[in-house]
Amino acid sequence: MGAMPTTVDLAMPTVPRRRRSPEEVAAAAPVAGPRKVLLASPRGYCAGVDRAVIAVEKALEHYGAPVYVRKEIVHNKFVVSSLEEQGAVFVEETDEVPEGSLLIFSAHGVSPAVVESAKERELRTIDATCPLVTKVHREAVRFARNDYDILLIGHDGHEEVEGTAGEAPEHIQVVNSPDEVDRVVVRDPERVVWLSQTTLSVDETLETVQRLRERFPSLQDPPSDDICYATSNRQTAIKRIAPDADLVIVVGSANSSNSVRLKEVALEYGARRAERVDFANQVDEAWFEGVATVGVTSGASVPEVLVQDVLRLLAEYGYGDVEEVVTAEEDVLFSLPKELRARLTAAGDTSHRLGGRGARPTR
Repeated sequence: MGAMPTTVDLAMPTVPRRRRSPEEVAAAAPVAGPRKVLLASPRGYCAGVDRAVIAVEKALEHYGAPVYVRKEIVHNKFVVSSLEEQGAVFVEETDEVPEGSLLIFSAHGVSPAVVESAKERELRTIDATCPLVTKVHREAVRFARNDYDILLIGHDGHEEVEGTAGEAPEHIQVVNSPDEVDRVVVRDPERVVWLSQTTLSVDETLETVQRLRERFPSLQDPPSDDICYATSNRQTAIKRIAPDADLVIVVGSANSSNSVRLKEVALEYGARRAERVDFANQVDEAWFEGVATVGVTSGASVPEVLVQDVLRLLAEYGYGDVEEVVTAEEDVLFSLPKELRARLTAAGDTSHRLGGRGARPTR
């Protein structure tokens, strides 16, 4: 299987300036007391992301390039560029894929209409949808079958929301934020249920639910929490760190909902400043002026190698003392997609049959 590169050398933006030295930064704004890093744990890859990335790698290994992927397999520039180097081709829609080719559905899930379109083009498919997203899809189908109005808390335009809404478009309306609650219209206030995108802010989602319940007292909850364990755990970790951090650096891409939420949560819970970067060379050393404590975390689609690059940069600027702040232990594993497991079994490939935190070495 093609291994992830050990250094960040793909799609890295250049820094159009001379980076100031640690001495220059210290002179500009001296720091009182020792400097340190509070490193969030859990952080980075969740089981669903790991499963999806392994699925693409294994498909390339066993079927050969090109392997087509609808949308980004996960929302991370480095991961997407790395897989492109190995032969993955990312497309927006199924009509871009040559008939009869192999197409992988991303971790964010797809609507039934996309599945049908792939069948019409006689595409071979592997469904790498995160099982926790699939759970939400099944909930939507069940409540629609029972003729409920479904209020889907999430962000319009996000692939996951599009996929879930596509399961029952006549029953689902998207609620983007608490501010939209007053505009919600339902047929029967006694038959209303809420579901949510899996990567939202836990606090904002609860606020939206509270306001919905004020309007619809009979509002039904989903059978289990829709916000995934990894999103919740990473937000809990940064909440612990934020009050003590002069600066929080979140490693993650701009189109990663859970990464963007981590920056918002850090600021909401007391960080004096929070910034999001894809790569270490996007860190501006001016952020370190007057900063004693830096919090570091990463979104659920971020390989650990990118975090380690940031930690190395921080060490160059005097932040070599790293304290890991552990708020949860994760041992979730998901089986690879059934279509791929059958191929691996036939080939006698017993490696990487599961995806999840701890299942892959740090490279």
